[in-house]
Amino acid sequence: MNWRIAGAGLLLAIPCMLHAQTVTPQTDRGLKTPQPAKPLSGDRPQAIADGRQLETPNSGDVVAVLDALPDHAIVPPKKPRRILVYAYADGWVHSSIPLAARMVEEMGKKTGAWTTTITYNPVDITSENLAYFDCIFLDQTTGAFLDDKKDPAVTEARRKALLDFVRSGKGIVGVHAASDSYHGHAEGEAGAPAKLIGTWPEWNKAIGGFFKFHWLYPQMVTVKIDDPKSPLTAMFHGKEFAIHDEIYTYAQDSFSRKNVHVLTSIDYTKMSDADKAKEPAATKRTDGDYALSWIRREGKGRVFYEALGHNEHVYAMPAYLQHMLAGIQYALGDLEADDRPSVAK
Repeated sequence: MNWRIAGAGLLLAIPCMLHAQTVTPQTDRGLKTPQPAKPLSGDRPQAIADGRQLETPNSGDVVAVLDALPDHAIVPPKKPRRILVYAYADGWVHSSIPLAARMVEEMGKKTGAWTTTITYNPVDITSENLAYFDCIFLDQTTGAFLDDKKDPAVTEARRKALLDFVRSGKGIVGVHAASDSYHGHAEGEAGAPAKLIGTWPEWNKAIGGFFKFHWLYPQMVTVKIDDPKSPLTAMFHGKEFAIHDEIYTYAQDSFSRKNVHVLTSIDYTKMSDADKAKEPAATKRTDGDYALSWIRREGKGRVFYEALGHNEHVYAMPAYLQHMLAGIQYALGDLEADDRPSVAK
């Protein structure tokens, strides 16, 4: 298997080099008046080099995560837990993928709630390999993240392995672009716009919905707490908060509160008309329902999804990390929570 295991005994080594420098007096340096600061712009490049996904996060980002990690698990694990972080992206390769993987690894080590294995290789997704784990963390797995384009039988086996895994009583966690998978467009009738469709309906339902549009980073939104009584939102103390990130929305036919238990969502009433107008009219949600995190049952298993996490700075927010810890412990089966659909069917 092409992966690495992060054991409890591994320590992070951060090199620190000090260099003697000759400092020119401030008055003699010939500094020029700087240009006016540009507005906040976008993102780091995709995490690709020489045609391969990058697997090593920026060391400064890692330090920021380490400083913000929770000190202990929310509840003691019922038994030793193992998580597989699957970080292969078939579409857009987010720059924060390596950092999210490292976050899961370091959180497990610090809290003692699980041990972590990380893979970027679809070959590792087999029923035999998955049997070793309690939870799969889908780290921004865009596109057809399980498919072998040359072998339909392999594709079918991997898809079956993933669904059988969760339905047997285990857990899946998806972060940000894990929902930007297995969807496309179908031609509309005579002049009608193309229709958004899921290309793997069982998965689209299991994860809770599929991506259709995002407000670009750094979009500010107000996050409201839809279920303040849940242990997965206790760290927010029932209070709304503002955050900047790339903000996902989901096709109306793919996301419904009849299918998921919503934890947090956008307070759409506090979004400006100018920002609302950025959402394409042809696929605009008619219900103003823009959920950000949720849980649901899939067979005997549990799914937790969190839409935030596009940009690296999000992973250094203590409340966000506590929310992720709670969601992961829920998916593992250690933290009990009301996961009935928010709206009765």
